[in-house]
Amino acid sequence: MSRKLNFAAGPCAIPLEVLEEMKENMVDYQGNGISLAEVSHRHKLYDDVHNEAISLMKELLKVPDNYSILFLGGGGTLAFTMIPMNFLTPGKTADYISSGAWAKKAIDDAKKVGKVNIVYDGKDNGYSSLPAASSVKASDDSAYFHFTSNETIGGIQWKEWPEVGDVPLICDMSSDIMSRELPVEKFAMIYGGVQKNLGPAGAAFMIIRNDLLERSPDNLTAYLNYKTHADKNAMYNTPPVFTIWGVKLFLEWVRKNGGVSGMEKLSDKKSKLIYNVLDSGDNFYKSPVEAAFRSTMNIVFRLPSEDLETQFVKEAEAEGMMFLKGHRSVGGCRASLYNGVPVSAVQTLVDFMKEFSRKNG
Repeated sequence: MSRKLNFAAGPCAIPLEVLEEMKENMVDYQGNGISLAEVSHRHKLYDDVHNEAISLMKELLKVPDNYSILFLGGGGTLAFTMIPMNFLTPGKTADYISSGAWAKKAIDDAKKVGKVNIVYDGKDNGYSSLPAASSVKASDDSAYFHFTSNETIGGIQWKEWPEVGDVPLICDMSSDIMSRELPVEKFAMIYGGVQKNLGPAGAAFMIIRNDLLERSPDNLTAYLNYKTHADKNAMYNTPPVFTIWGVKLFLEWVRKNGGVSGMEKLSDKKSKLIYNVLDSGDNFYKSPVEAAFRSTMNIVFRLPSEDLETQFVKEAEAEGMMFLKGHRSVGGCRASLYNGVPVSAVQTLVDFMKEFSRKNG
């Protein structure tokens, strides 16, 4: 089989080595005569996978001991509701940065739970920029301060972290987790779907400082209460077994390939290859994002016309490069360069971009 090059915004490209290992052990897991996909989640076979995935997250991200790591169903979207339910205490306000489509979804859900304050709204600049990290401040009655580290649709990314003092800092890192060194201790909670940078779709990760968990109210139903899951090591109910196995294998691959610092070097290398084309000066490709906040994960760009964009996507797909069409809400083109996308795939795309502009410029 000729493997396609996956530039999708999610689910992510998964390293071939990880897929081959899953294939080898899918039917007969490590010679035990049964598939992991059908093993009881209370069995030692799965228990080992579950705990190893958590241990790898802790090791690779240097998570301090006073944090709990959870893998839960529902994706990052369910967390949009669970976060205010658990941590927006009565009489308090939740501060949010509105930086794009995903931040707006989190805000919309939080407003249905309690009082929300929009600290910054990028609507006026078309969500093409971000405020200086040092300029954003939490409200006097803030229960927590929430932001999205990387917007997959708009292609913008925070390069520095907001400083909000003692107010719990909560971040949706669905699309850039494990792609750069991270000072976990600055955050009260980091969360996101695993399907961008960590493995196959079907689960979300939560890294929660334990003191924040004490806010979870007792009147919440069991599954919606983060403390319930933390007290049970994220095994209160049947976890997404297959996905967590995939995450564990993906994290082993990350460790073998230089850890987070290795992923950061690869991310910088891959993104620079494309941004160099966008900034070549011929004005055929244009980035709509302010240079200081360009994402290394999701690179969005426009061509001189929508007809050329359609042609670009069609011809790229014919050459085996998939999912380069921009999100339907903004149009254009988008190349997502998650951890599982190899440098060779990006170089192939860059060569195609240069030839396409030469023929059509």
